[in-house]
Amino acid sequence: MSIYYASDKEDITKEALQELFLSVEWESGKFPNELLQAIKGSHSIVAAWEGDKLIGLINALSDGVLTVYFHYLVVHPSYKSRGIGKEIMNIMLDRYKDCKTKVLISYSDAVDFYKKVGFNTEDGVTPMFISELT
Repeated sequence: MSIYYASDKEDITKEALQELFLSVEWESGKFPNELLQAIKGSHSIVAAWEGDKLIGLINALSDGVLTVYFHYLVVHPSYKSRGIGKEIMNIMLDRYKDCKTKVLISYSDAVDFYKKVGFNTEDGVTPMFISELT
């Protein structure tokens, strides 16, 4: 089966999201109703599908003009190293090419990937959180 990419939020179910997010052991996968609401409330998404299986996803939170935040970029472990993450990130970067600032927070195991697609760290910037997921 071939992999295809789509931007329709309506095709995504909470079950598909939960399966994808738990496959990478992300805490947000334990909150499928809230996760679905978050994805549907995003400015835009790109989803990677193989048939009816959700295998990758990126979402953007944006004002559409100045700033875009890429919140989630997740690829099912069975599909890693196939260029899916790079493809969905490139689709988003093209979609938001006119935004002046593109922001994401990367965890240490993904820093090299994000550098490959053009992101860099910036001196004087510290990501900060209040997280209630655990």
